[in-house]
Amino acid sequence: MLRKRGLTFSKPVLFVVLAVLLTAGAALARSIYLNGVKVDGLTNQVFKGCQVQIDDQGNVYITAPGYQVKTVGQDNSNSAMSGPATKTRPTTMTKRYWLVTQVKGDAQYDVDVYINSKWIKKIRSTDEQIVYEITKYLNPGQNKVHFSATKNLSAGRKSFSKTVFLRIIIGEGNMGGDNVMIDNPIIDKRWTAAETNMASDDFDLYTR
Repeated sequence: MLRKRGLTFSKPVLFVVLAVLLTAGAALARSIYLNGVKVDGLTNQVFKGCQVQIDDQGNVYITAPGYQVKTVGQDNSNSAMSGPATKTRPTTMTKRYWLVTQVKGDAQYDVDVYINSKWIKKIRSTDEQIVYEITKYLNPGQNKVHFSATKNLSAGRKSFSKTVFLRIIIGEGNMGGDNVMIDNPIIDKRWTAAETNMASDDFDLYTR
């Protein structure tokens, strides 16, 4: 039995919009500030779960909880701090992480799951519901999850419906008896019978 609360989707749109704002800020803004620290010249960074504000003079203010600015080659007491913003990496994990599937009909997809470039499991549309703990495959902090999905048409096309699907959810959860509760869904991906293409999807999974 599986119970879950809420849904959380990957945020590619946020990343694209943020990248555009940073690019525009470098060209037009007087200064860029990250959590109140001036970071003019900062490049090649992506911030998740952040808020961006541009004042009437074109200055860009980024509020990104969980990020800090470190000074390279200077004393950290220097108020004019510069350098890349890095997210604090935890040394231990206090949460448990689970992979859970939901199947409706036969979407005819086989999905290989990789975590940090290591193959973990193959999931098929014909499988019963899978509830699988993946904590042992994860590192504290940043992780990469990759789905490689292949349409299996060896028995012919069984459905063309978008309501027939294979769904994979990865998130923080806990086990009580025979039940798993997903408290914080982080990755939510589905493949439908209406699709026929092979698909590769990459997600960031930050553990805590």
